[in-house]
Amino acid sequence: MTPNKAFLIELAHTKMPFGKYKGRYLIDLPEYYVIWFHNKGFPKGKLGDMLKEVYELKLNGLDNLVRTIQSQYRK
Repeated sequence: MTPNKAFLIELAHTKMPFGKYKGRYLIDLPEYYVIWFHNKGFPKGKLGDMLKEVYELKLNGLDNLVRTIQSQYRK
Protein backbone atom coordinates (compact mmCIF):
# COMPACT_ATOMS: atom_id res chain seq x y z
CA MET A 1 0.00 0.00 0.00
CA THR A 2 1.41 3.36 -1.01
CA PRO A 3 -0.36 6.15 0.86
CA ASN A 4 -1.05 9.42 -0.87
CA LYS A 5 -0.61 12.86 0.67
CA ALA A 6 -4.30 13.34 1.48
CA PHE A 7 -4.47 9.91 3.17
CA LEU A 8 -1.44 10.68 5.37
CA ILE A 9 -2.84 14.08 6.35
CA GLU A 10 -6.16 12.48 7.29
CA LEU A 11 -4.37 9.69 9.17
CA ALA A 12 -2.35 12.26 11.11
CA HIS A 13 -5.56 13.86 12.42
CA THR A 14 -7.69 10.76 12.99
CA LYS A 15 -8.42 9.64 16.53
CA MET A 16 -9.35 6.18 17.74
CA PRO A 17 -13.17 6.05 17.77
CA PHE A 18 -13.65 3.29 20.37
CA GLY A 19 -12.13 1.21 23.14
CA LYS A 20 -9.55 1.86 25.81
CA TYR A 21 -7.70 4.40 23.66
CA LYS A 22 -10.76 6.25 22.36
CA GLY A 23 -9.86 9.84 21.48
CA ARG A 24 -6.14 9.19 21.07
CA TYR A 25 -4.51 9.91 17.69
CA LEU A 26 -3.97 6.66 15.80
CA ILE A 27 -0.24 7.32 15.53
CA ASP A 28 -0.08 7.67 19.34
CA LEU A 29 -1.61 4.25 20.02
CA PRO A 30 0.77 1.98 21.93
CA GLU A 31 2.77 -0.30 19.67
CA TYR A 32 1.53 -3.45 21.42
CA TYR A 33 -2.08 -2.42 20.68
CA VAL A 34 -1.38 -1.92 16.97
CA ILE A 35 0.44 -5.28 16.88
CA TRP A 36 -2.57 -6.88 18.57
CA PHE A 37 -4.78 -5.57 15.74
CA HIS A 38 -2.26 -6.89 13.22
CA ASN A 39 -2.44 -10.35 14.78
CA LYS A 40 -6.22 -10.43 15.35
CA GLY A 41 -7.27 -8.59 12.19
CA PHE A 42 -7.79 -4.93 11.44
CA PRO A 43 -11.32 -3.51 11.27
CA LYS A 44 -12.90 -3.25 7.83
CA GLY A 45 -12.95 0.02 5.92
CA LYS A 46 -10.99 3.23 6.24
CA LEU A 47 -10.14 2.79 9.94
CA GLY A 48 -8.63 -0.60 9.20
CA ASP A 49 -6.62 0.85 6.32
CA MET A 50 -5.32 3.59 8.59
CA LEU A 51 -4.40 1.16 11.36
CA LYS A 52 -2.55 -1.00 8.82
CA GLU A 53 -0.58 2.06 7.76
CA VAL A 54 0.14 2.96 11.41
CA TYR A 55 1.43 -0.59 11.90
CA GLU A 56 3.79 -0.24 8.92
CA LEU A 57 4.96 3.20 10.02
CA LYS A 58 5.70 2.03 13.57
CA LEU A 59 7.34 -1.16 12.30
CA ASN A 60 9.71 0.89 10.16
CA GLY A 61 10.33 3.62 12.74
CA LEU A 62 8.55 6.28 10.67
CA ASP A 63 5.88 7.36 13.15
CA ASN A 64 7.58 10.76 13.55
CA LEU A 65 6.73 11.41 9.91
CA VAL A 66 3.05 11.54 10.90
CA ARG A 67 3.79 13.82 13.86
CA THR A 68 5.54 16.19 11.45
CA ILE A 69 2.48 16.12 9.21
CA GLN A 70 0.29 16.89 12.25
CA SER A 71 2.25 20.06 12.95
CA GLN A 72 2.57 21.18 9.31
CA TYR A 73 -1.03 20.50 8.25
CA ARG A 74 -3.29 21.62 11.05
CA LYS A 75 -6.98 20.80 10.79
